[in-house]
Amino acid sequence: MNGETVARAPAPPGGPAGLAGLYREHWLGLVRLAVLLVGDRQSAEDIVQDVFSRLHGKDPGVLTLAYARVCVLNAARSTLRRRGVAARVRLDRPVEEVDSAETAALLGESRQEMLAALARLARRQREVLVLRYYLDLSDAEIARAVGVKESTVRATASRALDRLAKELGGTR
Repeated sequence: MNGETVARAPAPPGGPAGLAGLYREHWLGLVRLAVLLVGDRQSAEDIVQDVFSRLHGKDPGVLTLAYARVCVLNAARSTLRRRGVAARVRLDRPVEEVDSAETAALLGESRQEMLAALARLARRQREVLVLRYYLDLSDAEIARAVGVKESTVRATASRALDRLAKELGGTR
């Protein structure tokens, strides 16, 4: 090519290249989001995989990170809802879940306490805190993702932080 460089047009936001790029660049972040919402990595990976499977046939114009986050949030809600139903109909005494040795080694004690306290929050409180402090989204972005007003996001975050501080023995 005589030293010339060929500039390629960027791939459209949707389509296979757009979906593959979204997967490649954001899969791990979406799994982490799901872990914080559902509490275990295996379910989180399943959630994100299901989301990408559903995104495959979607209109290329909707294949954005924000849309994928909303899909993960909704799928996590469904997973938690199914778990709640299964726990209510289970006849035998539920077995306490135990983290794998690998997971326990990776998480420090204080982080485990924080994750446990986060898991005990109400669903919306947990979602707001994860979206605000883990993904660093603005109140407006959180409001759109969760489907509430910005003022509700601020009030929910405040209540959630108060509850976390109380549970963890600190002050806000």
